Amino acid sequence: MQVFPVIVSIIIVWIGILYLISQHSIIVYEFERGLKYRKGRFVGVLNAGRYWIFFPGTTVKKIDVRPKFISVPGQEVLSVDSVTLKVSVAARYEIADPNLAVNKIENYTEAFYAVVQLAIREIIGSMKIDEILEQRPVLNQKLMDLTAGKVEEMGIRLQLIGIKDIMFPGELKKVFAKVIEAQKEGLAALERARGETAVLRNLANVAKVLEDNPALMPLRALQSTGNTVVIGVGGAVIPAKEKKQG
Repeated sequence: MQVFPVIVSIIIVWIGILYLISQHSIIVYEFERGLKYRKGRFVGVLNAGRYWIFFPGTTVKKIDVRPKFISVPGQEVLSVDSVTLKVSVAARYEIADPNLAVNKIENYTEAFYAVVQLAIREIIGSMKIDEILEQRPVLNQKLMDLTAGKVEEMGIRLQLIGIKDIMFPGELKKVFAKVIEAQKEGLAALERARGETAVLRNLANVAKVLEDNPALMPLRALQSTGNTVVIGVGGAVIPAKEKKQG
């Protein structure tokens, strides 16, 4: 009868041991990385899996490494010709090196924002308004070139970055609208002038041909009289109307 209490005690002990072990295990999911510290010192990065922590003073800090999308709202930037613009930027990035991102930078998100903002100011501040409008497609590449290397030093891999919008002051918008309208009117006038020039050139060519070949005059008369057939009799030219079809 004394065996039963012993078995119960053993079971309780094992349950306690398993409970203590479970309290010292940690699961790092696929989209995470674990930063392992022992007595406050960084000792390594843990990939996805289950880990048992037995050493006293050992802790694990998990960090999400999935790609993140951020939007940098309109930043007021002064162009080289002293025009204030508002520029907004969108970007996608991921944590490439958790050690650098967490242990070397106090707040990698704020640091990322700061790098992007400085890059915008450097790009826009070195260009005139007309250059910004003409070279807008290449601004994204310039932005990537300026930011990718700097954020890589913080453990961040920049996947995509681009300018969402460039907002001009109200009065300047009206000016640009008038400029665009004038450009459209100028293009239309240019096309009309090209058409008129082509017609005059054709007429000049025809006149030159008729001048060099007088015998073509009757054919020219035939072309210009529509349904009238021109018949040459001797030296005279007698027009005769074609019979109308009923």
